[in-house]
Amino acid sequence: MLTFLANNIGTIIVLAVIAAVVALIIVKMRRDKKRGKSSCGADCACCPSSGMCRGNNNQHTSK
Repeated sequence: MLTFLANNIGTIIVLAVIAAVVALIIVKMRRDKKRGKSSCGADCACCPSSGMCRGNNNQHTSK
């Protein structure tokens, strides 16, 4: 078992760092969702899907 760990220590460290980064991203996304923040972060006026946003209360009517 120790031989396996010694031979693969670099891979194990890289895997641990990647797993930690993914966990932090998921935690931040969950916090942002609970706070009602948008995930896109862009200007809704330029977005083709702006009518589907939850925070967009303006109803656009066609003439």
